[in-house]
Amino acid sequence: MRASIKWLQDYVEIKETPEKLADMLTMAGIPVEAVERLGQNISGVVTGKVLEMLPHPDADKLSVCKVDIGTEVVTIVTGATNVRQDNIVPVATVGASLPNGMSIQPTKLRGLLSNGMLCSTEELAIDNKLVSPEARNGIYILPADTEIGIDIRSALGLDDVVLEFELTANRADCFSIIGIAREIAVLTGASLKKPMLNLKEAGTEKANNMTSIQIEDSNLCSRFAARILTNIKVGPSPAWMQHRIQAAGMRPINNVVDVTNFVMLELGQPMHAYDYNLLARHSLIVRKPNPGEKLTTLDGVKRELAPDMLVIADAVQAVGIAGVMGGLATEVTANTQNVLLEAASFKGASIRRTSRALGLRSEASGRFERGVDTANVIKALDRAATLLEDMGACQVCPGIVDTYPEMQLPKQIVFTPKQINSYLGTNIPANAIVDILKRLEFEVDAGPEKITVTVPTWRGDVTLPADICEEIARIYGYHNVPSTTPAGSMLQGKQNYSQNLVDKVKTVLTGSGFSEIISLSFSHPDTFDKLNIPADSRLRQAIEVLNPITDDFPILRTTLLGGVMDTIVRNLSRKNEDLKIYEVGAVYCPETLPLSDLPQEPLMLCGAMLGKRQAMAWNQGRDNVDFFDAKGAVEAILEGLAIAGYSVAIGQNPSLHPGKTAVIQKDGDVLGMIGEVHPAVLDAYAITKKVYVFELHIATLIKHAAIKPDYQSLPKFPAITRDLAVVLPEHIPACEVTAAIITNGGSLLTAVQLFDVYTGQQVTKGFRSLAFSLTFQANDRTLTDIEIDEYYKKIVAALESTFAAKLRE
Repeated sequence: MRASIKWLQDYVEIKETPEKLADMLTMAGIPVEAVERLGQNISGVVTGKVLEMLPHPDADKLSVCKVDIGTEVVTIVTGATNVRQDNIVPVATVGASLPNGMSIQPTKLRGLLSNGMLCSTEELAIDNKLVSPEARNGIYILPADTEIGIDIRSALGLDDVVLEFELTANRADCFSIIGIAREIAVLTGASLKKPMLNLKEAGTEKANNMTSIQIEDSNLCSRFAARILTNIKVGPSPAWMQHRIQAAGMRPINNVVDVTNFVMLELGQPMHAYDYNLLARHSLIVRKPNPGEKLTTLDGVKRELAPDMLVIADAVQAVGIAGVMGGLATEVTANTQNVLLEAASFKGASIRRTSRALGLRSEASGRFERGVDTANVIKALDRAATLLEDMGACQVCPGIVDTYPEMQLPKQIVFTPKQINSYLGTNIPANAIVDILKRLEFEVDAGPEKITVTVPTWRGDVTLPADICEEIARIYGYHNVPSTTPAGSMLQGKQNYSQNLVDKVKTVLTGSGFSEIISLSFSHPDTFDKLNIPADSRLRQAIEVLNPITDDFPILRTTLLGGVMDTIVRNLSRKNEDLKIYEVGAVYCPETLPLSDLPQEPLMLCGAMLGKRQAMAWNQGRDNVDFFDAKGAVEAILEGLAIAGYSVAIGQNPSLHPGKTAVIQKDGDVLGMIGEVHPAVLDAYAITKKVYVFELHIATLIKHAAIKPDYQSLPKFPAITRDLAVVLPEHIPACEVTAAIITNGGSLLTAVQLFDVYTGQQVTKGFRSLAFSLTFQANDRTLTDIEIDEYYKKIVAALESTFAAKLRE
C-alpha cells in the first residue's frame, strides 16, 4: 500500500515530517516500510512549449527547436522524432541535474549550440508502468493545458513524498487513504475531513428502470449495487487525479477507469465500470461459471473458468471475474456512451482461491481477500459518481440498484476498564479509554461500571475484548505500557517417553547405515493403485484436502510406503542405486467419511533397502541386499528397544511379494511387516531392482519396549555349546522348531541360534536341513556332558515326535 503525503493532506492536516509520521504510524501498528521522496534527484527541469522546429542544416537526423520556458526562449538541438510544434515538453535547462547523474551544459551539435535538453520518461526516472504506452518512447509529451515554465516536479506531481506501508492482512481498513488518514488524525489530534458527496442526479431515467441485478449465492457475494451514468464523455482525468493514482503505483487510463481506481484507493472499495450498451439486456447476475465457460479479461488473456469461481455475467455470458478483473468485451472505451458502475462485497476466501488459480492478482483482489466494508458500497458509488459528475463527464441517473440479501449489523463488545488494565498491566483512566475509542470512531456507551462499544463496520478485525485492548494499547502508546517480567509456573522442557523411543529407533537405524527421509503428508489416490491396494481396503478411505497445495496432493496419506517409493524412484533417476532409507511419520486414518470426528494419527516407521549390501571395495562382497537384511534391521530395532519373545511368521500384504512377506507379533499384537515389494508395485513405479521394506507400528513398539532393561551380572562359569542338525519337511517354519527346542531345553538352555539351512542332493526332495547352535549354562556350577545329554536327548525326541524330524548324519 502506497500513500502520498499530498493525498493524505486532503483529509487530515499533517505538521510532522514524513519520517516522524512514519515512526508514529509504525509504533501504532501501521508499519511504514519506506519513505520515498519523488523527484528528489531532479533539478532545473521545467515545462516548455515548442515554438518552432526546423531541420538541422548539417544533420539529417537532428532538429533545431525554439522552446519557450516561461522566462526565455532557448534553442535546443534534438534527435527526437515524436516532437511537434506547440508540444509542451520537459526541458532540462543549462545547469539542470537528472536522476541518472547527468548535468546539462551548453553543447555544440554539428556546429549549432544547444542550450538544454528535451527529456523522456526514462531520463526523468519515471516508471514506464505509470505512463501510457505511447509516452514510453521518445520525448515525454505533456498535456496541452500544462502551464509553461513551471518546475517539472510540480507539473508531474513529483513534488511529493510517498509512504510505503507493509500492512498486516487483518487491517483491511488501512488499505485505503481514508483509513491511513484516520489513523494519522487519531495519533496527531488533527481532525479528519471526509470527502463531501453532493450528487445532482441529472439523468432523465431512474436506474431501477434501466438495469436489474441478481445474486445467486449470497454466501459468496453479500452485496452488489450499481449506478447508471449516461452521456459519458471519455477522456483524460484531471492532472491532480492522475498524480494521486501514479503516486500509488497505478497508471492513469481515462477518466472513468481512473475514478474507479481513485475511489478504490481512497475508500478501499474496489469498483468496476461496464459499457452499459454492451451488456445483454442491460442486466447483471453474480453466479458460478457455466461448464466450460471462458472469459477474455482486460489484459487480453482468454481464461478458462473453474466451477468454484464466481463471475459477473449479463443475460448471455460472463463479463467479469468477480473481485479480480473485468472482461474485455464490456470495457469502457472512447466509444462508450453509457456506463454501469458497480461496487460489491465478495467473500475473501473465494476471491483468494480464484486469484491464485488463475495466477492473476490485482489491486481489487488484494482488497477483497482482506475484506471490504459492506456498508461502504453505496458511499463508494456515490463518491465515484460525484467525481465524474463534477468533471462534466456524465449525467447520473437517479437512484441506486442495490441487492443486499442479509444486512450485516455492527458488532458490539462489552467490557470494563478494569479488564482492559488487567490485560495490559496498565492503569489507564476510564475517560482516557473512552476518548481513544471515540477518536477511532467507535460508538461508545460508557456506563458506571461497563462500557459498551459498537464497532465500526470497517473494523472487521475487532471482535473481542482482547481486540479492544490492542486498540487502546497502540494508541495509548506501547512505550507507556510498563515492562514487567512474565509471571507463571516454569516447567522444564523435555521429551516424553514416546519421543525418546522414536529417537532410539532413529539412532539404531542410523547406526545400521540408514538415512532418514521426510515426505509430504499429502498424497494422490493413484498411489493406492500403484501400491496394489484392494478397492475395499481401509487404506483407501483417505481424507480429502479442501484446499490442496497442488492437484498432485488432494488427500492425506494413509501409508508411508507411497512416499518411500517416490523417494526411491527419485534417487534411482539420479543414479543413486544403493539405498537404505526410512521415515517416521503420521498417517491419517478416519473412522468414517465424511469426517464426523478428528481422525486417528498413528505414528508409523517405514524403511526400504535395495542395491548392494556393502559399499564397493576390494575387500567386500558384491551381493545385493535380501529379505534377511531387512529382517536384520528390524531385529536391531527390537533389540535396541529390549523387545524379546516376539515371533516372525508368514504374512500377507497386498503391496508385498506373496511368500516373501513376514509378520512380526508379540503377545498377540502385530508389531509390523517385512517383505519384498510386489513385482506389480515395482512395475507401477518403473523400478527394475528388488526392493525390501519393513513397516512398524510405533504405538505397539512403545507398548512392548523397555528402554531401561533389567541388568544381570556376567556368568562366572563357562557355557557348553552343542550343534543340532535335523531334517524335516520344508513347510515347517524354523520359528516353530526353535520354539519347540526352547520348550524342551530346560532351564539350562540359554540361547538357540539357527546357523545353517540346507537343501540339496543329500536331502530328500521336499525336505530341508536346519542346523541350530544350542548354548547351555548355569550360574552356580560348571556343567557336565552328562547333564547336557539328558536335555539334548529330550529336545531330539520332541522334534521327532512333533515334526517327524530326523537327525542329520
